[in-house]
Amino acid sequence: MTFQLIFTEQYEKRAARFLKRHPELEKQYLKALQLLELNPYHPSLRLHALTGRLQGLHSISINLSYRITLELLIRDEEIIPVNVGDHDAVY
Repeated sequence: MTFQLIFTEQYEKRAARFLKRHPELEKQYLKALQLLELNPYHPSLRLHALTGRLQGLHSISINLSYRITLELLIRDEEIIPVNVGDHDAVY
């Protein structure tokens, strides 16, 4: 089963800023998105639900320092990235 990534205009702006600041992470970032589309439950993504003020969102890892927060709509097989950045910026 393949999931569909839906990029909002707001997320695209955040991702562009993130990649401008961290061009060395572009390959890892793109690999994480490709894997997310194929299998959001792949162990290397470390998918987990968030709590507190971010309840209802999930997070995946680009690497040990950087994350992408997501709206994960399993019923519709859609994934909507919300934010990308380091731990402090995303949470």
